[in-house]
Amino acid sequence: MESRRGPLKSAVPSNIVSPVRRCSRTACGRPAVATLTYVYADSTAVLGPLATYAEPHCYDLCAEHSERLTAPRGWEVVRLLDGSAPARPSGDDLEALANAVREAARPQERAAEAGGGGSRAADPMEVARRGHLRVLRSPDN
Repeated sequence: MESRRGPLKSAVPSNIVSPVRRCSRTACGRPAVATLTYVYADSTAVLGPLATYAEPHCYDLCAEHSERLTAPRGWEVVRLLDGSAPARPSGDDLEALANAVREAARPQERAAEAGGGGSRAADPMEVARRGHLRVLRSPDN
């Protein structure tokens, strides 16, 4: 006996399936930008750039879910930077830069430190030091 409905057809036509990978989070349809992998032996969640192909035990996340990612208590989250994405400066970087600019803006203190520096005599270009940052004299002066 032949079916009255005809041959079976796919529930989703193949021309509608998007080649863009989507976020793995439930009910999120945004495009994936990062891949999350769990390293159970090290209690580590590794979030990196979107993998070149989908792995069975990895999770693709959109920008919002990758930013808000948290790990279970006792686990570490390792965020690998994408080489093409610009690195965002941390608070420590910005504070060190601000301190160096403030110190370089004080010419009278800089001149006094340069005149009496014992360790600075070894490097005639170094004018001042603040932590791991050095203020260098211009080679023209």
